Amino acid sequence: MASYKTIVEDNIDVLVVGAGLGGTGAAFEARYWGKDKKIIIAEKANIDRSGAVAQGLYAINCYMGTRFGENNPEDHVRYARMDLMGMVREDLLFDMARHVDSAVHQFEEWGLPIMRNEKTGTYQREGRWQIMIHGESYKPIVAEAAKKSADKVYNRVCVTHLLMDDNAENRVGGAVGFNVRTGNYHVFKSKTVIVGAGGASNIYKPRSVGEGAGRVWYAPWSSGSAYGLLIEAGAKMTQMENKIVLARFKDGYGPVGAYFLHLKTYTQNGNGEEYESKWFPALSKMVGKEYLDTEGQHLSHKPIPTCLRNHAFINEVNAGRGPIYMVTTEAFQDPHLEEIGWHNFLGMTVGQAVLWAATDVDPKYENPELTTSEPYVMGSHATGCGAWCSGPEDISPDEYFWGYNRMTTVQGLFGAGDAVGGTPHAFSSGSFTEGRLAAKAAVQYINDGKGDGISINESQIEKRKEQIYQPMETYKVYRNHITAGTVNPHYINPRQGLDRLQKMMDEYCGGVTVSYMTNDNLLNIGLKKLGLLAEDWEGGIAAKDIHELLRAWELKHRILTSEAVMQHTLFREETRWPGYYYRGDKMKLDDKNWHVLTVSRRDPNTGEYTLEKAPLYHIIDDKEEKEKPTKKKKAAA
Repeated sequence: MASYKTIVEDNIDVLVVGAGLGGTGAAFEARYWGKDKKIIIAEKANIDRSGAVAQGLYAINCYMGTRFGENNPEDHVRYARMDLMGMVREDLLFDMARHVDSAVHQFEEWGLPIMRNEKTGTYQREGRWQIMIHGESYKPIVAEAAKKSADKVYNRVCVTHLLMDDNAENRVGGAVGFNVRTGNYHVFKSKTVIVGAGGASNIYKPRSVGEGAGRVWYAPWSSGSAYGLLIEAGAKMTQMENKIVLARFKDGYGPVGAYFLHLKTYTQNGNGEEYESKWFPALSKMVGKEYLDTEGQHLSHKPIPTCLRNHAFINEVNAGRGPIYMVTTEAFQDPHLEEIGWHNFLGMTVGQAVLWAATDVDPKYENPELTTSEPYVMGSHATGCGAWCSGPEDISPDEYFWGYNRMTTVQGLFGAGDAVGGTPHAFSSGSFTEGRLAAKAAVQYINDGKGDGISINESQIEKRKEQIYQPMETYKVYRNHITAGTVNPHYINPRQGLDRLQKMMDEYCGGVTVSYMTNDNLLNIGLKKLGLLAEDWEGGIAAKDIHELLRAWELKHRILTSEAVMQHTLFREETRWPGYYYRGDKMKLDDKNWHVLTVSRRDPNTGEYTLEKAPLYHIIDDKEEKEKPTKKKKAAA
């Protein structure tokens, strides 16, 4: 085992964990403000093709177009607030939205081809917030800027733990991890850490099983590290109950946005009928007219929150009128729209195009099926889960500001992208922007002397080294006790642990096989079972090689994330997002008691959870206005 424990140590100023769009934005901006700072990126895969946009992207889903007179940041906050049933951090959202356009303009300067409207010369819109791109090389283009900014990029290094300062309580001091090819032990001693790692796929049992188990919607390599690292370090988390369920093309998980928005397709049930509006009158009574105002079959409040559209989809299928189809046969009669429909997948979800070809589905002549996905936990797309972070000083309420923008409740520890809670609808461009905002603040933190005097005892480094490689030691000691196949009375392997996790999250925390339903009793049973799985991981996870060692630590981060999801779901005693999940014992949305944000902290020493309600401030008025919000304009909900 000695060859796996070669130590590589770096003493730096800014450590960026994860090199997706959030991490690349952080590295790029850290160099601008910190010309004399040492900046290092640690990426589990390879920076050129890592993160959620690794395969490519056909649209940038967050662009205001303010210089073209299209939208203002206030407009985006109103949209995200409505889509999330009122639950967003408006200060963080506005802050991202007021800077995101400049990031997109940079992408274009770096060589990203953005489609333009031939008549107006403006960017080609797919929807109000989306612009269309030729994004097959989106990530390599953005990665180049980060590589030029960082002093060093460590590819193939999985960060497993954050290091804590031994001189000051609740202050980060770096991170540790291992190289997934060589096994080398990496120690990063750093004045600041910016976590731009991924959210959580595969904590719920996916619809695709067996050889298709990797075919999920969000990046399958996103193992909850954005949350696991922060939770274990004692950072406060918010809105971890705000899971997302996606309507997607069946089995291939191809996205539907371009079809709805650009191709103007629509859905119908298995009988060829429009079905959504029939479910909305009763749903309006469940959530209140503020979120879904209906007059008979007429919808007078738009846009309809995404989760409520899911609710209609799920209930229509459960009523026996499935499947739900995407009507493509009309749009695809236009050769131009047909080409766009295929390019949409060939540019980012090749598997969907291949699946249609393999199953003899031609969307020009046959309407393809849709499905609702298993839940995901990731805060950069359209949900608000993530760390409880400080906002910007100029607009954040006092409760939302503690010194440095995007800093978590752990001193010197910042977030970007999936890691930041309360900022839905950021997507790729918004994540990059959040990385920039976090990096600027992190450099200021260092310049203010807040990162001085950090001490990391060798005992902490040694302890983490032993923990990281223990799964390989366990396998070495007990491998001869295998009874059949991979069954061993002394340990479990990462795949077995993942199967257990996915089954319990599916059945006890509102997965697909129970139509996203849970309740108090189920959640308490789930937490008990999850505790046993955590014990089995600590006492007997085994890895036969470095690849399985990676899978073991991915499982660890997924377990930590799942526990937070269960705790938050149990704490929020209402059904805030019908169509994402249901509390069967608390089916109505309850604004009187729960128009609040939820915040949790897991004690790093005991593992005990503390949960609390945090005030929800609306700093943007309901009416569309053009002036910039200030602290004087904020009003408590």
